[in-house]
Amino acid sequence: MSQRKTIWGWYWFDWACQPFFTLLLTFIFAPFFAQVATEYYASGGLPEQSADARAQTLWSTGITIAGLIIACSAPVLGAIADSAGRRMPWIFLFTAAAIIGAAATWFMDPTGSNLVTMLVAFVICYIGAELAFIFANAQLPDLGDDDSVGGISGSGLAFGYIGGVLSLVIVLLLFVGQDNGKTIFLNFDPLFGFDPSEKEGTRFAGPFAALWCLVFSIPYFLWVREGHLPNRRPSLGGAMTTLWQAIKGVLNRPSQCKFLISSMFYRDALNGLYTFGGIYAGLVLDWSIVQIGTFGIVAAISAGVFSWLGGKLDNRIGPKPVIYLTIFILMGVCVVIIGMSKTHFFGVELVAGSTLPDNLFMLCGCLIGGMGGMLQSASRSLMVRHAMPGKETIEFGLYGLSGRATAFLAPLLITIATTITDSARLGVSPIVILFVVGLVFLIGVNARGDAR
Repeated sequence: MSQRKTIWGWYWFDWACQPFFTLLLTFIFAPFFAQVATEYYASGGLPEQSADARAQTLWSTGITIAGLIIACSAPVLGAIADSAGRRMPWIFLFTAAAIIGAAATWFMDPTGSNLVTMLVAFVICYIGAELAFIFANAQLPDLGDDDSVGGISGSGLAFGYIGGVLSLVIVLLLFVGQDNGKTIFLNFDPLFGFDPSEKEGTRFAGPFAALWCLVFSIPYFLWVREGHLPNRRPSLGGAMTTLWQAIKGVLNRPSQCKFLISSMFYRDALNGLYTFGGIYAGLVLDWSIVQIGTFGIVAAISAGVFSWLGGKLDNRIGPKPVIYLTIFILMGVCVVIIGMSKTHFFGVELVAGSTLPDNLFMLCGCLIGGMGGMLQSASRSLMVRHAMPGKETIEFGLYGLSGRATAFLAPLLITIATTITDSARLGVSPIVILFVVGLVFLIGVNARGDAR
């Protein structure tokens, strides 16, 4: 298999799995879940603001649990994969779990009778997709050298975001019904006779993402091979020994240690923006699923463009300056979001019917998508410079651990802040603190890494 074809196979995995995040985590299922939960709690007598906060708390609890499971399992599974010399079976297994979990969200009851069950289904999908990506990321060092890996990383993310945009457009054009029962843009009845009153078009986002992944992951499994890793019998004892040695080794590598700690906080903050962006739009700005979906299209297009540009910039100046740039911009975005509501902007009351909050949040969405794509791409590139040859899977398992060790922290802090303030808007304020902590630790990271 040619190296170019292998790289394109790796790109196709991003394309295949991106709808799990675009359709379910951010723009369709998450805000739909929040709206159903809000109506369910409001029907029990809670005031609207308290019902909003309760819905956000439930969602953040599910994300917290998923993050803990990912954090605990990623390095162990990475060590087992390295001990056996096989990654592909694990990628296949976790991709299958993501597909099953996504398909199960079809059974979401619009009245809210099975909120917990559907949250569990989403958590299974989320864990499967994240773990599959951790193993796929471990293949990145085999695809290029330090001079080209940034561009490969950025192009892969850009290609994935294009797939996410296309999947979102298809779902909005053909399946999701507006309040009048018609689809957006084309203004006709949803396909397959989906009943808008039962939100069947919206619920179909999960099965659609599952089918999308099933079809478009085929090039990846056909074109990407295991590379230089020998095929050995897996050993849990040997894997745990290797993992313990790797953890101790991190303590003796100051650059890698600081990078893992830094990324632990700023990636958690970014995931918080991704996870609660659509929910914020629904609960604070009262956007409909169609409006949130349109917002998602704009944000995902921005993410694709800037991921590609960020990869080129990474090849030219290195990943560390790119990470600095994106974090500062994202912090500014957070400040704007916290200071904005449907009727006020930093305490100043807006005229009735003002579109300023809607327009500003659309711009914030572009920046979250674009800078988030660049930040993820540059972080993967900088991790490659810290990954020891022959130990890529366990190293990226530790990278996955750092990204998930505090994955519960953003949702937990948002839960606490939301509960204390009884406001979904002020509840996202801890994200700024996480970005600041990430910047502090990033200062001591060697821009060239320490693997060599």
